[in-house]
Amino acid sequence: MTVGEVIGLAPSLAGAALALSGIWVVWWVVRYVRADKMTRASIRQAVRVRRGWRRLAPMAGLSVMDKTPPAAVIVAPDGKVPKPRVLIPKIKVHADRYGVVVRAVCLPKVSLAEFQRAAPYLADAWRCTRVSVLPDKPGQLVIRGVRVDPLIVPTEHIPTGEVPEELAVWGLGVDEYAQPIDVSLSDVPGVTVAGLPGFGKTSLVNKFICDTAPSDAIQYAVADGKVTSSHEGDYADLAQRMFAFVGDDLEEANTLFKRLVKLRRDRSASIRAVLGVKNMWHLGPSATWPLTVLIVDEAHTYFRDHKGSDPQTKKLAALAADNARLVEDLVKKGRSVGILVIIATQKATGDAIPTFIRDVCPVGLSFAQKTAEAAVVALGEDIRNWPDANPTALQDPAYVGVASMAHQGRPGFTRIRTPYVADEDAARIATDTAHLTRDPAELLHEQLSSGAGAPVLLTK
Repeated sequence: MTVGEVIGLAPSLAGAALALSGIWVVWWVVRYVRADKMTRASIRQAVRVRRGWRRLAPMAGLSVMDKTPPAAVIVAPDGKVPKPRVLIPKIKVHADRYGVVVRAVCLPKVSLAEFQRAAPYLADAWRCTRVSVLPDKPGQLVIRGVRVDPLIVPTEHIPTGEVPEELAVWGLGVDEYAQPIDVSLSDVPGVTVAGLPGFGKTSLVNKFICDTAPSDAIQYAVADGKVTSSHEGDYADLAQRMFAFVGDDLEEANTLFKRLVKLRRDRSASIRAVLGVKNMWHLGPSATWPLTVLIVDEAHTYFRDHKGSDPQTKKLAALAADNARLVEDLVKKGRSVGILVIIATQKATGDAIPTFIRDVCPVGLSFAQKTAEAAVVALGEDIRNWPDANPTALQDPAYVGVASMAHQGRPGFTRIRTPYVADEDAARIATDTAHLTRDPAELLHEQLSSGAGAPVLLTK
């Protein structure tokens, strides 16, 4: 191609570049107009971050001097040696409702440690409540800056009614950097949830049921110590999706716990013959061998010691002791056969959740607590070393729905904003999925009656 031909194509190339620029501008304007108020503020913030980065980075100590000239220019045409270059990490900025996500490429001597030291300066310059820096891909970092504190912004969750891709993953909500927080329930025997009344314990459990109920590979039993029958209380809208429900009657609860212990024993005796494995989690839950979840809400109702010498009090004390023994059996022996126990109470002291049950539950959350002692029994002694995440600091009404937990794979403790699920959405999910409710004991009996002696083909 001659120089003349290239010059002749210049107007066309310029027109194409102008058209692409126009398309980009239109896309940006449409995105901005369609965004909500919070996202628009974040988009403007992202523009400021991009424009100011080359000036801010050196001031924050996030640049490096390259004294070696490029290989192609060892000596300048005039004989002078080129000046050293200042290298600045390249960034890509993305905006969301809460702030910006910045992905940066590391340079020699400008890596994770340097960005973490500069985080307070970045927060001030970007007008963020807080900034976190974490490794992303090799040689890259992800910097999360939140303009609005996600912990004080109430959120709602509308269940889709679709079968979850991963049944054993519990989506809890978002952390203080608005990042999704999940917890794996695979091979987990028990979960404890503590906190003051009205701060979000039952709402969190309701979300778990609503998200997983569309799967036929999970079944629920509930013991709710706040009510007498299933049409009362927080689980009334979900009752038709449960194969068993008891209220505050200790004798009825004892019968349910015995029923589940028998299921545990029957599963333990037959798992090799039916599934061909010793641990159900090697295959995963299925419609024929579902994950069986026992939810014990207001656990102190069923476990607390009753003092007195009259016959009625002695009977209640015996029932409470037996309830503790039975639930201990489920927590300590039910994991491998697909039984999960979720225990919720206000204060996770030994009288509410016996220590021989509480201390073997690997996942623990706590909403607001009034005393440091209550926080310690809920989350462990190490919570004293993390005052910012201590649930005693969550008593303000703005923190209703916020919990602290030791998150899997992270050091220390994480604060989480859990979303609210409306009663009508819970009722909708329960109605749509009621036909999936089955008693796991009946399912096992059907398999054994059919002469199942080889592994069963499991459905997702």
